[in-house]
Amino acid sequence: MRPTLRLAVAAAALMAATGFSQAQEKLRIGTEGAYPPFNYTDASGQLMGFDIDIANALCEEMQVECEFVTQDWDGIIPALQANRFDAIIASMSITEERRQQVDFTNKYYNTPPAIAVPEDSDLTEATPESLSGKALGAQSSTTHSNYAEAKFPDADLRLYPTAEEYKLDLSSGRLDGVIDDVVVLSEWVDSEDGACCKILTPLPLDPEINGEGAGIAIRKGEDELRERFNDAIAAIRENGTYQEINEKYFDFDVYGD
Repeated sequence: MRPTLRLAVAAAALMAATGFSQAQEKLRIGTEGAYPPFNYTDASGQLMGFDIDIANALCEEMQVECEFVTQDWDGIIPALQANRFDAIIASMSITEERRQQVDFTNKYYNTPPAIAVPEDSDLTEATPESLSGKALGAQSSTTHSNYAEAKFPDADLRLYPTAEEYKLDLSSGRLDGVIDDVVVLSEWVDSEDGACCKILTPLPLDPEINGEGAGIAIRKGEDELRERFNDAIAAIRENGTYQEINEKYFDFDVYGD
C-alpha cells in the first residue's frame, strides 16, 4: 500500500471512530415553542421556558452547542424521524404508544393533568357524569386528549393544534372546560389573559395514559446519544443546576415522584 493511500485509510478510520463526537458538536433540539411555561417565544421571538433552560443545561454538561428548531406539535415526531433535528425536548410524555416510534431518555419532570373552566362555571367536579355533553378542549396528539377520551367518554371533546387556540375558545365562551398539564393551566389562569377562568381540579395521573413523565425523544437505535442525555440529566440533578432552573419557574419540585 502506498504511503498516501495508507494515510487516507488511517484518516478515514479516525473519522469513523470520532464521527459521533464531531457530529454532536452541535445538537439540534426540536421543540414546539407554544407551551408556556415549558417552551414558548417571547415578544422578540426568542425561545424561553423550562424545557429550553433544561436543554441548554444538558448541552453544557455534554459540552455541545444547542441549536433549537421549532416544530408544530402534530408533526414533531415525524420531523425527528426525518432528521430535521436530533432530539425532542418539548414536554413530551414517555408513553408506550410513542415508544413504538422513538426512544426516550429518563424523565426530566412529571406533573399531573388538570381541568380549567370559566370563573362562572356551574361545574363543581370532574366526573364522567358532570362532563357528559360538555364541550371540553384539548391539544391534539397529547396525553391530555387521550386522558379525556378515556376518562370522560361522553364529553364533547374538541381538539386544537396548540394550547393557545383552546385558551382563546375557553375565554370567549365557546368551551365549557379544557384539559392540560396543571402547571400550564395554573400559570395561564394566574395571568391577565387567563383571568376569565379558574382551575376546576387537578386530575390523578394514570401511568397507562400519562406515562412516566416528560422525557427527551431521540431516534430509534441512537443508544449512545440517549445515554449521554441520561448521564447529563443525572449530573444536573446532582450538581444543583436542575434545582436552580426549577426555582426560576416553580415554587414546587416539578421533577415529581
